[in-house]
Amino acid sequence: MKKIILVCLFNIIIFSNSYAKHQYEEYSFYAFWKYEIKGSNNYYKFNSDLIHDKDVVKELKNKKKTGLHSYLLFEDNKIKIDEHDLPANIISNKGLMPSHSMGKSLVSYVTGYAICEGYIDDINVKLDDWSTIKGTLYEGQKLINLLNMTAGDQKIIGERNFNSDNGIQDKSGKRSLNVNVYPIKNIMESKILQNTKKSGPVYNYNALATNTIMNYTIYKVGDEYQKLLNKVFKEDAKIKNSVYFSKTIRRSFSDKEKGEYGRYSFYADRYDYLRIAKSIMDHWNNDTCVGKYLKTIYEQRINKNKKNYNGDRHGQFSVSQYTRKYGGQFHFDIIGLSKRKIAGLDGFGGQNIIIDFEKERIIVVNSRDRHYNWKKIVLKKLKKK
Repeated sequence: MKKIILVCLFNIIIFSNSYAKHQYEEYSFYAFWKYEIKGSNNYYKFNSDLIHDKDVVKELKNKKKTGLHSYLLFEDNKIKIDEHDLPANIISNKGLMPSHSMGKSLVSYVTGYAICEGYIDDINVKLDDWSTIKGTLYEGQKLINLLNMTAGDQKIIGERNFNSDNGIQDKSGKRSLNVNVYPIKNIMESKILQNTKKSGPVYNYNALATNTIMNYTIYKVGDEYQKLLNKVFKEDAKIKNSVYFSKTIRRSFSDKEKGEYGRYSFYADRYDYLRIAKSIMDHWNNDTCVGKYLKTIYEQRINKNKKNYNGDRHGQFSVSQYTRKYGGQFHFDIIGLSKRKIAGLDGFGGQNIIIDFEKERIIVVNSRDRHYNWKKIVLKKLKKK
């Protein structure tokens, strides 16, 4: 019996030490109700002209260390690199992979559609007609302030002061509310948010700003929100399989379909992420209404004013760590490539979508964490002429 206990303890220690080296999925796909956008019968079909890339293959073969499990490079209107080794839990869930904070950019993308469809006036509209945020620092602010993460909320949430994007802080500095779990109305009516005043407009990356944008859009669009999502992803991006936006956990069981319960976390399979990225690129390059929205948030991007660009606290890189500017929930101005118009979507664990509008090149990376060599398999590819 003692031997069995010792073996179990040994396994726990080994597993814990190994697992601690990697980031992890904080939220379960099955824990949330979701907005489902079903795939199109007329889904976009990719052409391929595949090459063997030794750098990507090496990182993928060493996935226990690097965390990489999927890589796609699209250029010349074809998929050129297509490598993957998906974990069993992703395969069993129809290939769906979490966006984490890449979903913040997709919330902005949907907001652009809401503006173009006439539900929201423009990015400078003031949030003064939405009772949910009454009495908080967000009341009366311009939408662009939230899109650019400059809403002056740094005293209560955000990476600027608290090293977390989703935990509201109380006066003692302790995280007390996870904004990705509670409905937006509960958050805004909390004692921490009520009677708050905005601080100076500095870049402060956080999840509350994004969830506020998403739920403001839900409020403005009303009963046609699902129709809008179908327009964005099914009709225009021409996804093949269902994709999902999550909803918060703590909410009314009697109201599963409606209400301000949006949460930015998004799920899609590897090819549908690429289809969505291509639709973003096509809008930009064809100067559509949504394309003009994307160009407007690019023009109004702001400096991150980071102290250094040496990676995250563990020295790992991704597009958020290596860009100087931020605009409309997208990362812009990659170091060394700031003259090129390149948009970056970045998520926890090293999820990256990079869209080079000028070169018409897209890179989609899905991973468990940031231990892959980002500069070699992403930045190096972007620098290629």
